[in-house]
Amino acid sequence: MTDVAEKVIGIIAEQAVLDVEDVKPEATLEDLGIDSLGLVESIFAIEEAFDIQVPFNANEPDAGDFDISSVAAIIKAVEGLVAEAA
Repeated sequence: MTDVAEKVIGIIAEQAVLDVEDVKPEATLEDLGIDSLGLVESIFAIEEAFDIQVPFNANEPDAGDFDISSVAAIIKAVEGLVAEAA
């Protein structure tokens, strides 16, 4: 698992109030009990942790280029943004 994946899973686990081991790549945020406020807080935490700008609109979470369909999709999107920022 990459450093990015570990950090993203840690952030998501914190928001879901779960152990890191309970956050599986195939899980959706809904599966983990993360609501819209938790999603926004997760995005802010990800931006801060990686010093990136996430293209996400809280009013239209399914619109845009940032895939939030699963933990694995979020990790992949963050890895791409981190690579672009480097």
